[in-house]
This record gives sequence, C-alpha cells and structure tokens, in this order.
Amino acid sequence: MKDTQIKKLIAAEVKRQKSVINLIASENIVSKDVLEALGSELTNKYAEGYPGKRYYGGNSVVDKIESLAQERALKAFGISADEWHVNVQPLSGSPANVAVYLGLVPKEGKIMGMSLDHGGHLTHGHKVSASGKFWTQIPFGVDPKTEVIDYTALKEKAMTEKPNIIVAGFTAYPRTVDFKKFREIADACGAILMVDMSHFAGLVAGKAYAMSPFDYADIVTTTVHKTLRGPRSAIIFARKDARDLGKAIDKAVFPGLQGGPHLNQIAAVAVALKEASTPAFRKYAAQVKKNAHVLAEELKNLGWHIISGGTDSHLVLVDTWMNGQGVSGKEASERLEKIGIIVNKNTIPNETRSPMDPSGIRLGTAAETTRGKKEKDMQKIAGMIHKALSKK
Repeated sequence: MKDTQIKKLIAAEVKRQKSVINLIASENIVSKDVLEALGSELTNKYAEGYPGKRYYGGNSVVDKIESLAQERALKAFGISADEWHVNVQPLSGSPANVAVYLGLVPKEGKIMGMSLDHGGHLTHGHKVSASGKFWTQIPFGVDPKTEVIDYTALKEKAMTEKPNIIVAGFTAYPRTVDFKKFREIADACGAILMVDMSHFAGLVAGKAYAMSPFDYADIVTTTVHKTLRGPRSAIIFARKDARDLGKAIDKAVFPGLQGGPHLNQIAAVAVALKEASTPAFRKYAAQVKKNAHVLAEELKNLGWHIISGGTDSHLVLVDTWMNGQGVSGKEASERLEKIGIIVNKNTIPNETRSPMDPSGIRLGTAAETTRGKKEKDMQKIAGMIHKALSKK
C-alpha cells in the first residue's frame, strides 16, 4: 500500500486486535478468504437492481455471485427456495430492519419490539432510531423478577395494541426466544412475525440454538458479522406465500433505501455462508455456547449478578453495579480494557442509570472461540474480570 499513513494505522489495529481478549458480543474474526473477497476488484462494479434485472450493463459475473450468495444463505439455514425468498443486498442490520418496516408496515403503524434497556435493539422501534420516528413502538420486556420474557404479558399487550408487526429478537437478551409462542401471539392479534436473529444466527446455522426461527417466522433478518462470522452485512429472508412479502421488501431495499449493492461485500457473505455450512462450523457454534455458559457460571459463582441467571446463547449480560455495591458499566469497561479485555457497557432490565454509564456490561464468546479458546480459558477470563472489577 502506497498510503503509508493508512497502512500504519491498519497495522496498528491488527496488532491491537491480536493483543486483546475480545468479548464484544457483536464482533468476530473473519477468515482470510472473507477478507480476500472484501478486497477484490468486485469493488469496482456498480449494479443497481437484482440478478437479471439490472440498470447497468456488464453483469454476467456479478449476477452469478449474488445468486450464489442467495443459494448459500438458504443452504446454511437448511431452508428451501420454494418456501423462502432471500435478499442479500442490505448493507447492514439496521437498514435491513428498516427495509422490512418500509415494505410491510404502513406509515405510523405499530412495531412491537423489545425495549432497549431490556435487551432490544434500536431498530426495534426505539424513539431515537428511524424505526421509532416513522413508526410507533409498542415495547415489551422481561419479568422484573425472573428477567426473562413474560409471554403472558406480551400477549395481553399485543391483543390490546394490535401491532402491525412483532419483532422477536434481541441485542442483549441471553435466553432462548420461544418462536412458537411468538407465532401464536402474532396469529392471535393479526401481526406479521419478524425474527431478528442477528446475534444468534451462527448458532442457528450451527444447530446450537434451541429453536429455528424459520419454523415460525414470516420474516427473518440477520447481520452476518456476529456469530455467523462473516463481513459487515445483512440478509433478509421472507416466507413465500400469497402476501408476496419478498417483493415488497426487495422494493424497499432498492430503490427504497439503497442504490447499487456492494458486490465485494456480497461475495464475502457467500464465502462466510459456505464456511457456516460445514461440520467444522457446527463444532464451533457448539463451543461458542459452551464457553458462554461456563463464563456466566464462573462469574455467578464469584458473586456477580448474571441477568436471567445464565445464558442459552453466546451472550452474557452482567450487572456490575449491583445496587451501588460494585462499579458502573462504563467504569467496568474501562478497567477491563486496561488489562486487555474488551467488552461493552450495557443497560440491564429496570435500568436506573444513564445509557452512557449504565449498570452492566455485555460479554460474548464468539470471537475468542474463533481463536480456539475453550471452557478452561473461560474460567481464567472470568477470574481476570472478577479481579479487575473487585478492586476499589
């Protein structure tokens, strides 16, 4: 690279990544093949539209790449092209979710999504997001005592509010989402059921998640860069039926929100999806889950309050504040970074502090599992976290 300034900064970031323990739940480490696709000459191609329906010429190769990514998306999750439509063009998870709403929810319609402080995502209807500015959020949360979803209360609210769409998914909820119960609730109130599996998609592909959203959902969205271990990108799946949801979503992605797709990104998605369809990836997904369970149990045994009492996924949510007896999430994150452990501060259910300095931290095991860490390593990491956060 001739630009020595950027070259040095990239090298510095690579060094930083290799020198820390990465417990960011939304990060992972991609393969060299994924990086090679991202840095390819596909960056040079502009291709507004979809395979076979472009607004530019010269698409004989890129049409094959996008079609291959769609085929591999179906294969990775064990679903059929007869039942599911796939869009691999969303640039990331947030625009993918907004595209679904734009295509399927009327203006000022209702989105029923998990509250941000209970584990939901900004794009599940939060007021600071476009999803909360153009549509109305009907929030649901967890039971204050058990810290797991109260499906009875959720159904009661859904029957009263009649949302247009219900979003089953999370960014900081460690337990299995019961998609069957969500399906029953959506049917009862007449809503579309959307599952945002961005965080646990790799566990679904690796057969390590307790339920598959594809057995119950109308729409499934996911990012690719978390447990799925791919590039920063997103995919939208739409069930094929008389409603033709896929057609409406395609129009919302392009021309509704985006112009030309990033073909280098789509090629990298295809590479990652092929990797996610292997027996090796299935072993990886199982280890991610084992590691998270051990990390949660060790921290709990050391006296820390683990939200919901544990985890069924890659994610662990820790109450570090504990009613003022511990440290805030911001201070916890800063202390841990000083010893080379990278986490993110995070709100917890019934949060009493500011989102910029909340009561907890969020941990994830996907990246360190990619590096080969197993249960004994998680025990050591838990000890390091406890030591760092116990200092006064």
